[in-house]
Amino acid sequence: ESYSTKVYVNLFVQPMSFFTELYLREIVFIIQSQNNSFHVRQADKRRADLLKQAQGLTKKPPVVLLLHSLSHNEGDWSILPLLPYLSYSFGKNSSWIVFLEEETNVKMNTLIQVLAKFDKNKDWFLGKPLHDEESTIIHHYAFAENPSIFKYPDFAAAWALSIPLVVRLANKVRDEPLKSDFTIDLKHEVALYIWDSGKGPDLTAVPELCTEPENSPQALYCATTLSSEPPLCVSICSHSESVFLLDVKPCIGFFLPFALVPVIKKTWEKDALFLEYYSDHADPTIPTINLGVPNTERGHCGKTFAILQRFLSSAVPNTKWLLIVDDDTLISIPRLQVLLSCYDPSEPVCLGERYGYGLSQGGYSYITGGGGMVFSREAVVRLLNSGCKCYSNDAPDDMVLGMCLNALGLPVTHSPLFHQARPEDYARDFLAHQVPISFHKHWNIDPIAVFNKWLKDDLRANPSDGLNKSTKTEL
Repeated sequence: ESYSTKVYVNLFVQPMSFFTELYLREIVFIIQSQNNSFHVRQADKRRADLLKQAQGLTKKPPVVLLLHSLSHNEGDWSILPLLPYLSYSFGKNSSWIVFLEEETNVKMNTLIQVLAKFDKNKDWFLGKPLHDEESTIIHHYAFAENPSIFKYPDFAAAWALSIPLVVRLANKVRDEPLKSDFTIDLKHEVALYIWDSGKGPDLTAVPELCTEPENSPQALYCATTLSSEPPLCVSICSHSESVFLLDVKPCIGFFLPFALVPVIKKTWEKDALFLEYYSDHADPTIPTINLGVPNTERGHCGKTFAILQRFLSSAVPNTKWLLIVDDDTLISIPRLQVLLSCYDPSEPVCLGERYGYGLSQGGYSYITGGGGMVFSREAVVRLLNSGCKCYSNDAPDDMVLGMCLNALGLPVTHSPLFHQARPEDYARDFLAHQVPISFHKHWNIDPIAVFNKWLKDDLRANPSDGLNKSTKTEL
């Protein structure tokens, strides 16, 4: 192929540069897509772009796969259960598996030059490294003595595994059960699994794998970039009268199972078009509504299902979306409205930060409650019509809902803009290229200051020194 010769010339003249001949057909691209009409459209666009670029470079294009369509296994999004399939399908004729998100732009000619610098016959784990500034609950306080020592990839920049590493990991997945039942922060957990307490490779930093906006000067030498602007989702929304267009009439219902009322009233309450506070007794001074379900110390499943039933009743306006948040959740309503413009409320949409339970053993995904759980009306109708119920009032509501959705075959849709923890619990570089929608927990922080820094703005503003002016919304 003529293109491999071009790569050879470019790299041969660079001193100290390792070179292995690499054909484009040796690369398998996997777009980390999701089973939702909006996300499928985004992934199809990314695949089309990759194949169009490849057409200009070679007669034998690479394989480009959509993650959500590879099998019916719910756990495929967590990558590790997928490794035996990748090893079996591509272990003999490919050299690299490159994973990318729906919004990751790829410069094919630059990427193949970057990969050609690494010996494809060895174990390689490549990416843009993130690290924790302090030990964090979402990583189970791993590396507590020195959290910054462990590096894990920013998926938005793309990341790559050499085939020898894929084969070795696949054998490990087949032979040894995964140690953790929960999937919380996938990028960190994948890196831990590959590192294998020092028996496997560390993440190798690749400067050309970037999260810079595609049109920025810093992106000139990048193999991957992010789009400078969010998708124009308003044109996709099938309900022209909705708040997504003009913010004129209510389209969203906002419901709270608990209320740290002073913080809510000083932060996001004014942006909520319709809001109800729930407790185990009615208090007209707040006001709160008694759902007839006693408060519980944990779980809140009984109360959440009562909220779902109330949402479909005549007691509240007939709105298209339901948001359930904890009383210590901080959220940007304007940003949520923009995000929801990408989704069709006539579909059963369940949106938030996705976690997993027992994914390697046929488990299920769920939306973690603290970051906010968003349901379309159709999703609520299907949930309640299914007869799915809490096994106790204090059962974990988010996990019970996940089991119900899994039984119904309804997808859980992930957005990295919802956060189960505080800003301090996430890598700074990870937050730097997104405009977040929510954070959770008031532990050891000033929640009003956090809201003002990270969430109080419109999409044209610069919410904090952690977000630059080139920031875009990851949808």
